[in-house]
Amino acid sequence: MRGIAFDNDQYLKLQSEKIRERIRQFDKLYLEFGGKLFDDFHASRVLPGFHPDSKIRMLLQLKDDVEIVLAINAADIEKNKVRGDLGITYDMDVLRLIDAFRAYGLYVGSVVLTRFDASEPVVAYQKKLEALGVKVYRHYSIPGYPSNVPLIISEEGYGKNDYIETKNPLVVVTAPGPGSGKMAVCLSQLYQEHKHGVKAGYAKFETFPIWNLPLMHPVNLAYEAATADLSDTNMIDPYHLEAYGETTVNYNRDVEVFPILNSMFREIFGSSPYQSPTDMGVNMVGNCIIDDEVARAAAKQEILRRYFKERCEFRKGNTGEEGIEKLELLMKKADVTIQDRPVVAAANLKAEMTGSPAAAIELSDGRVITGKTSALMGPSSAMLLNALKTLAGVADDVELIGSEIIEPIQNLKTKHLGNKNPHLHIGEILIALTICAATDENAQRALDVLDQLEGCEVHSSVILSSVDENTFSKLKVHLTCEPKYQSSNLFHG
Repeated sequence: MRGIAFDNDQYLKLQSEKIRERIRQFDKLYLEFGGKLFDDFHASRVLPGFHPDSKIRMLLQLKDDVEIVLAINAADIEKNKVRGDLGITYDMDVLRLIDAFRAYGLYVGSVVLTRFDASEPVVAYQKKLEALGVKVYRHYSIPGYPSNVPLIISEEGYGKNDYIETKNPLVVVTAPGPGSGKMAVCLSQLYQEHKHGVKAGYAKFETFPIWNLPLMHPVNLAYEAATADLSDTNMIDPYHLEAYGETTVNYNRDVEVFPILNSMFREIFGSSPYQSPTDMGVNMVGNCIIDDEVARAAAKQEILRRYFKERCEFRKGNTGEEGIEKLELLMKKADVTIQDRPVVAAANLKAEMTGSPAAAIELSDGRVITGKTSALMGPSSAMLLNALKTLAGVADDVELIGSEIIEPIQNLKTKHLGNKNPHLHIGEILIALTICAATDENAQRALDVLDQLEGCEVHSSVILSSVDENTFSKLKVHLTCEPKYQSSNLFHG
């Protein structure tokens, strides 16, 4: 089901009001930003109508008071962890984020290396940042974290961490992705600021899970699917239930760390302003959902996409079976199966009928268009051109790109550039289409409807190259693949 599920303007209004309320309570507020700050594509997928840049737009309203601190887990540097939506490593994404913040005129104060272990890659990364003029601080692992509260709130716990020198009243702590240690950075700074005589507070700018949606709502289950590799689990907030008699949803890491925050506030102020992890968050997302049925449908598709992605990662040898098992459980909880993704059956049936890889796309009106493998074209490219012809009202038998255009490019790729596969990547097909559009009206009509592919669902009967995956991502098409390769080769470049 396509449609709008979310009122983005109302969200910006309500969320900014709540943030301002928190700022007024302290001399300095450490605000943990959950999820992606610039490009929260997960939120835009499960809540159609949510703008990926909503958080940064809200933050710009507080521009003069804001300072950015970026956190990155040392382990993510060592294992070259990659952002799935952008295809770049976390350490490179830190540089991208710094550039992006600065482009908006926001001040980036420093980068924190969390769980610092002095390994060679991490030390080298610190030197690289410092050579670029970026301040770098080290925070260390604490034995028994988060249960050993006396050790954590001591000179041998948070006291061992570098004190991050900040100058603005609102310090936003963000990161390339989950598991970066943002909350620990905030709590460490509360301890350190207290030692420096500063009345500092903590709040969490959160998006998921949505505290005032049911625990088993597909939107909340989709958040669990997105963090399957972190073993995050949504749960009823027991502290909130005890304090207020109200059932709210949070997740395990916030619930686990809540006693630390409470102990810290009691040590600093004599009492805690928060009675529960839910109290810590600033999250008005649930108040801005305007069509629950559309949101449920979108979230179920996201769970399915995560399932196929995890199966492909397992096929590539990048993950274990645990993630697949968790996603299968989440599918059952959400009452969704692969039959609820029409493009899967369409692509696989086309592949079975032709004996070669195939692809399918579901347009916004529900029509499903397929593409097959041919001598001139791979299935994804064929599917893409077929979809554009359908959207543009171009007859199916019309040839948008002639063989006289494609064959010379194939010759260049195989005979001069060393490619074994002559088929053009999706991006190359679009470039060829652009060339044809200079003299062909039908090609131009097809190009004119390219933006209508945004939000469409696509499935391939085989794992696609990273080049084609990135192009689909840029087109904002939601891609899934069967967990198998086109060939039996061991190396797939």
